[in-house]
Amino acid sequence: MAFVITSPCKDEKAGECMTVCPVDCIVEGPDQFYIDPDVCIDCGACKAVCPVDAIEEEYDLSPEQEVYLEKAEAFFSR
Repeated sequence: MAFVITSPCKDEKAGECMTVCPVDCIVEGPDQFYIDPDVCIDCGACKAVCPVDAIEEEYDLSPEQEVYLEKAEAFFSR
């Protein structure tokens, strides 16, 4: 399981999540931050500090939010 950054982060890019991640799995993309699902250790530190409440656990995503997991997987597969 991994955490996923969803729509409230789009164009926000506050960045607190990057500074607290113990495994550096959060990367800034062109439109939002992305969490590498293969590196995330599910600690929840990023979720706790997100100022826009954009971070959800992979298995808690709504059907509308699934696209953000797909975007993260595509971002890290390049």
